[in-house]
Amino acid sequence: MNKKVGFIGTGNMGAAIIKGMAEDKNINLLGFDLNKTSLGLLAEETGLTQTDTARDLAKESDYIVLCVKPQHAGPVLEEIAPELNESKCLVSIAAGLTVSTLKDFSENRCSVVRVMPSTPALVNAGVFAVCIDDSHITDDQASFTREMFKPLGDVYTLAENQFDAFTGVIGSGPAYVFYFIEAMIESAVELGLPRENATAMVKKLFEGSTKLAQESKLHVSQLREMVTSPGGTTVQALIHLDRTATRANIIDAVRKSYERSAELGKK
Repeated sequence: MNKKVGFIGTGNMGAAIIKGMAEDKNINLLGFDLNKTSLGLLAEETGLTQTDTARDLAKESDYIVLCVKPQHAGPVLEEIAPELNESKCLVSIAAGLTVSTLKDFSENRCSVVRVMPSTPALVNAGVFAVCIDDSHITDDQASFTREMFKPLGDVYTLAENQFDAFTGVIGSGPAYVFYFIEAMIESAVELGLPRENATAMVKKLFEGSTKLAQESKLHVSQLREMVTSPGGTTVQALIHLDRTATRANIIDAVRKSYERSAELGKK
């Protein structure tokens, strides 16, 4: 029997998930978004069925994927709550909203799965944390929600008490990487390389380094040592990074993100 999966919110992440699922002929996709123009274009591309209201979508769907900003989740779930029941499953990617909060918003009418994505999912290279701690989740619901995100990257089942750590490292992680890419580009420009060339070269540097880390059997520390000849140029740069506590600052920065995630989850 085909499963009906409805998306409330079809922005960047919602659209990426929909596109990842569109090839599965055993899934009927539904979508609701206030931006009717973008929703219409997405419907043409993926074949999803548009609904007039979020409540209509919840009524027709087996799985309701909540892809709205956290501050909008409460009113949306209050609206659709009358259509929820134990046969349905709410899947939320709203950052910071705990399973307990989501169940309160939805009047504890259905099972809840919490998911934390990362933005590289937009190019099918994401990392997803899936929380199936809710005791009301059936085996079929747990299995299906894990499979739902696999076309977009790697999926890890985590306990909810690990979500803040995941957010600090992985959820916020792309911003750290882009920040470092920016710094590398600026350093190249400062040293006289044309910006266009610098940008292309640095992007390729990160692509190649990541590919090597993924495919090599060596630990990343060993890969770093391969580039670090005694008395050479690289060791001078790395010594400077160590002297200025760059590694410790990165660890501290990730902790700040972790702490903020935990703080938001308590509101």
